Amino acid sequence: MNNIDAYWQHFCEQEDLQNIRYTEAFQFGEKADWLASLVLDGTKRATCSSYPLYEVEGDKLPVVGDYQIILNSKDEPVAIIKTYSIEIYPFKNVPVDFALQEGAGTYEEWKQAHIAFFDRILPEYDMAFTEDMLVVCDRFERVYPK
Repeated sequence: MNNIDAYWQHFCEQEDLQNIRYTEAFQFGEKADWLASLVLDGTKRATCSSYPLYEVEGDKLPVVGDYQIILNSKDEPVAIIKTYSIEIYPFKNVPVDFALQEGAGTYEEWKQAHIAFFDRILPEYDMAFTEDMLVVCDRFERVYPK
């Protein structure tokens, strides 16, 4: 059993959960350790991603009730989150309260960081960022560690 599955199993045993799987284990963006630390301290309670990339990569959209394991930059599990809200908006219409739940500063700082991120990543898929691009807004709670 790898360290991610062992982490999940420990969580399930502590919570007395049976026959439940996590949907994915992943790092947040380009600053995995810093963003994971924001999840751990309760500052980061949301994340957004590019809707078109789900289509291009053939990935399923997240759904309410999903469990995900947050990894640090060394691919070590540090937290488990559970999605409680999924909303899709054009980037320009993302609510301020959502952006603030991402925990990375003011709304303007959130906006600039995401534009820069999408400007770096979308060209790899022959796409360009526009403020009309749909984004998947995922609000979550940290369920482990408590």
